[in-house]
Amino acid sequence: MVNIDIRWQQRLRNFKKSMGFLEQAMDIDHPDIIQKAGLIQFFEMSFELAWNTMKDYLEEQGFQDLRSPRDTIKKAFETGLIKNGQLWLESLQDRNNTSHTYDEEASETIVTAIRKNYFPLLKGILNTLDEKKKDVRIKKRRHPIHKKNPGKL
Repeated sequence: MVNIDIRWQQRLRNFKKSMGFLEQAMDIDHPDIIQKAGLIQFFEMSFELAWNTMKDYLEEQGFQDLRSPRDTIKKAFETGLIKNGQLWLESLQDRNNTSHTYDEEASETIVTAIRKNYFPLLKGILNTLDEKKKDVRIKKRRHPIHKKNPGKL
């Protein structure tokens, strides 16, 4: 039997890896400026993968016209995929600002927000999507698709 993952499940694997790196960066006690920059970069990657995974999942569920992170976050909130829509929008704004921020005070503010607010937010959607993936596997086992002589008419 060939197991073909759908797009959101493939992206979920990359999201998990990125979150692992973010978690490692967060475990560093008293990070220096370079380590803080790394933590911010892993946040940016994880956020990007989070919203794209949500987008792919929602599209598989039949929702269309999700062209931006904001559209995706709003739809994810409307459907109950995420709970704190306002905090997600704040994390989007901070993610957008990180690529234009070069001073240490601003980076300290974003590091604090990542640690207190955004990491738990990202971890929550990672866990939710991981559960959705498990549900899909269970359904596949209950209702396997059997094809006799594939490729023959």
